[in-house]
Amino acid sequence: MNTLWRDIQYKMSRSGNKINLLIGINVIVYLAINIPSVLLGLVTRLDSNPIIDFTQKYLLLPADLRTLLYHFWTPVTYMFMHAGILHILFNMLWLYWMGQIFEEYLGNKRTIGLYLLGGLTGGFLFVAAYNLLPAFTSINAASGGVIVGASASVMAVMVATATLLPDHTISLIIIGPVKLKWLAIFYVVVDFLSIAGSNAGGEIAHLGGALFGFVYIRQLQKGNDWIGSINKMFQPKPKMKVVSFEPQQKKNNNLPRQDEIDRILDKISASGYESLSKQERETLSRASNNNEG
Repeated sequence: MNTLWRDIQYKMSRSGNKINLLIGINVIVYLAINIPSVLLGLVTRLDSNPIIDFTQKYLLLPADLRTLLYHFWTPVTYMFMHAGILHILFNMLWLYWMGQIFEEYLGNKRTIGLYLLGGLTGGFLFVAAYNLLPAFTSINAASGGVIVGASASVMAVMVATATLLPDHTISLIIIGPVKLKWLAIFYVVVDFLSIAGSNAGGEIAHLGGALFGFVYIRQLQKGNDWIGSINKMFQPKPKMKVVSFEPQQKKNNNLPRQDEIDRILDKISASGYESLSKQERETLSRASNNNEG
């Protein structure tokens, strides 16, 4: 058992694969809620299950704006919740299949950002539709409307992968080889047509996630990496500081000006050391060597 737990920990936190981390979080949350819920249902005769009631009230994303104001954390928590075993099973399978391809070509630094922003976009579109579109406002659907599940986030990963590699082929059971672009188009069309069904809010959220995945890759192909830019905001700034001295030695006549040093340090903070030109690196090295003397 200890070996199994260590293997799970490695795959989630040390393997570098962010898809494993996201799947692990989803599975742990599902089990942490549903195992106690099932046990409670076996030993009590309550008409309702307080564990399920709590999660539905405080962890699902509501469409009602007043409720959302007081449950402001739900745009994040809802995307790690699931309504049943089949719900989480298919979501995690698609996340694993598409996520592995995504990380193979773009690395693992964008996966979590894509998952979260796809889910947030899906949630925003759901809330906006339920409060603005006449089809929903006419029946006050927002008053009791909620969504649950990672489907919007998974759709973001799926459509992003298909947009990045439209002709990449995978093999599906019974169907056989299918290009990613046709798979993504199929799911988007199904979600759109399903808005007329009983899970309109969920289908709208799926479309929101798909839209973000498509737009993100299109912008990335133009050189605009939204997720990469967000990641840079949380990177620590370099702590190196160069101080200029003026000893009475001729060799220090070659010491770079302080304003030039400050400009180079600002460039490192904004773009990293790799962005420096050869001349800028030599200038910084010369300043550091003079200070060591």
